[in-house]
Amino acid sequence: MKHGEEICVMSWVLLFFAIILEFLGTFCTKLSHGFERTLPSVLMFIFYFGSMITWNFALKKIDVSIGYAVWSGLGIAFTAIVGMWYFKEPVTVSKLFFTGLIIVGVVGLSFKN
Repeated sequence: MKHGEEICVMSWVLLFFAIILEFLGTFCTKLSHGFERTLPSVLMFIFYFGSMITWNFALKKIDVSIGYAVWSGLGIAFTAIVGMWYFKEPVTVSKLFFTGLIIVGVVGLSFKN
């Protein structure tokens, strides 16, 4: 693997790490119950801040249009899936279908033209 390819791979690793941090921030938002619980409230800010920092570094080598679509799309998909699984939110055909479309869109954007 060439040096430029290593940087590109590292940018994608950073992007996926930013997605996980953003998801964890959203998860803690739900757990904070409107800032009533201290630990999830503090963790929410830490995770969101870490996500922004990591995402910023990822965008050094990834186009912002692709990076933002992947970051937000996968964050939405992970959150929807965990909402249905962990928080026992209703599982509907439309929720599954449109979450699937988000994932398909992210995969499609990830391919080089």
